Amino acid sequence: MNLRDLEYLVAVADQRSFRSAAAACGVSQPTLSVQLRKLDEELGVVLIDRAASRPVLTPIGQRVVGRARAVLAEAEAIRVIARDATGATTQLRLGVFPTLGPYLLPHVLPHAGKRFPNLQLLLTEEKTQQLVTMLRSGGLDAALIAIPADDPHLEVRPLFREEFVLATPAGHPLMDGTGGSLRESPPIPPARVAEHELLVLGEGHCLGGQVQRWASEHRVRLRKDYRATSLETMRHMIASGSGLSLLPAMTVLPPVPPAPGLALRRIAPPAPSRDIALVWPRTSPRAATLEALAPALIPSVALVQEL
Repeated sequence: MNLRDLEYLVAVADQRSFRSAAAACGVSQPTLSVQLRKLDEELGVVLIDRAASRPVLTPIGQRVVGRARAVLAEAEAIRVIARDATGATTQLRLGVFPTLGPYLLPHVLPHAGKRFPNLQLLLTEEKTQQLVTMLRSGGLDAALIAIPADDPHLEVRPLFREEFVLATPAGHPLMDGTGGSLRESPPIPPARVAEHELLVLGEGHCLGGQVQRWASEHRVRLRKDYRATSLETMRHMIASGSGLSLLPAMTVLPPVPPAPGLALRRIAPPAPSRDIALVWPRTSPRAATLEALAPALIPSVALVQEL
């Protein structure tokens, strides 16, 4: 038995087709089929029922595949440790959620690239729950998410706290004639925000949930007639006079281009905010690399502080 045979077996389990499994493994179908028959002979059992129109794992085959996945994962972990130790160029699959990635990454990727020239980041953008699912299944090495993260299988490294600011159309009464400058306008009490309804993002966006929790704590009403599907859509809605909301600081600070018609104001303490962390599976062989990478993912911008 060798690792390649186990890869063939897992591929058949995943693809449910000898032809597709062979293509995924980069071998011919006869080669894959012959090796799996030899594996049956070596173990003295039948792992795959070939009588059906599509290959089906036998009960013992299902048990063996479960162990094979674990063995292959450990073998890959050994390769990762060796690559990281030798300084060879390696890839790291990093997930980030949509209301953070486009605004954080321009601040941190150049710095991370200089500090870790042999580390290639492969980025995936998904909603938080999907990122956690991918971490559990091995589809990602790490992810940037808003905490708390209630998952005992994840290692959590808090990075920074990002303040939310009030965004309204220019000339809105809540700007008090200040012109909507964050530097010039004094913070506004939450009680004044409660005089108006806030726009929020639709279901599934963690940012929408964070705004809703703050609104509930301060008796701020939410608009029920509309849920924005993206942060950029909501920015443009606000700028066009369709409402007001809370926006994370990095979404309105350079290098994000200013939106004409958008006015901004800080909220009096305790200001709404979100805490961002780097998370990865506790069993990850890349823990040392991720520990070293974490500080490079903290941006140096206004209204953001290190935790």
